[in-house]
Amino acid sequence: MAYSLSQVNRTGLPPLLEGVSDDSHWMDKRARIRRTWLEYIGELPERPPVHLRRLSTSEEPGYMRHRIEYDTAYGDTIPAYLLVPTSSADRALPANGYPAVLALHPTHELGKDDIAIVPGRPNRGYAVELVLRGYVVLAPDALTAGERIYPGRSAFDSTPFYELHPNWSTVAKNATDHMQGVDVLTSLEEVDSLAIGAIGHSFGGYNAFFLAGLDNRVRAVVSSCGFSPFAGDPHPEHWGHRPYPYTHIPKVTADLQADRIPFDFHEIAALCAPVPFFNYAGQQDAIFPHWRSVAEGMGELAKLYGWLGKEDRFRFYLGEGIHDFPEEIRLLAYRFLDRWLKMEAN
Repeated sequence: MAYSLSQVNRTGLPPLLEGVSDDSHWMDKRARIRRTWLEYIGELPERPPVHLRRLSTSEEPGYMRHRIEYDTAYGDTIPAYLLVPTSSADRALPANGYPAVLALHPTHELGKDDIAIVPGRPNRGYAVELVLRGYVVLAPDALTAGERIYPGRSAFDSTPFYELHPNWSTVAKNATDHMQGVDVLTSLEEVDSLAIGAIGHSFGGYNAFFLAGLDNRVRAVVSSCGFSPFAGDPHPEHWGHRPYPYTHIPKVTADLQADRIPFDFHEIAALCAPVPFFNYAGQQDAIFPHWRSVAEGMGELAKLYGWLGKEDRFRFYLGEGIHDFPEEIRLLAYRFLDRWLKMEAN
């Protein structure tokens, strides 16, 4: 599956449907993509049984905020907020339970607080906005953020992680932790286990579709400013080893130094198909500035969903804005989740 990065930069992204003429061909290709992805990010270890501890509870207008923690692989603990709608005369608990969303935070030292505490930064309060729409929302801290910053280190310093796990990756660690989050949601009586989605912006955006591509319990995914192919990227090395602060996939560094990429990220996003997928990107995004390549990758994904006969499950919006999750896009994203987690799930 390896490609020359310089050639891809000249000729464009490898077509997802190249050599695919029927369902079996696509499933074979999808399996190859998944094997390569796991070869590079590392294992998805066995997760422990759900052991959720409720540390404190506060009543907010329209919902309850539970500060919780739960175990994950290798003896680690994940702090999180669990936001649960307050039942009322006009919003009673649905017969099958509430739909639920795993809300993943962007690159910010506050971690879960950045999306689940009001008032917060503009255009980042999607965890609270979703609970007010009738979703149970789990907002965890990712490793290196919030309450999971390593002692004596700054936020998003992954050095101690690689000292403990030199042959693993933070991408696989996050995927494992987020799968544990899905375990938590499916264990809750008030949650409809067949109506669980994932949403995130930036760092949370790509972690959301990474999760959806590996865990088929995720029934809809929203990614804002999180899709960043190698092709066209002025700094593709940010996906590989960095001495500081945050390393995603160490193994890809040797490939990049040899002008080679083992995959591109439209292929990783394709692991989600045919799960409903909403993606947004901005043309003035200074962090992921290669919007033409982003649009090309999303075009390939649209072709795949169409070929699968599921074109209504894919939405891509390209705006003129910066690296942000603006209100009008969030509203479109919430309506997308409503369709696939509320209406279609019932």
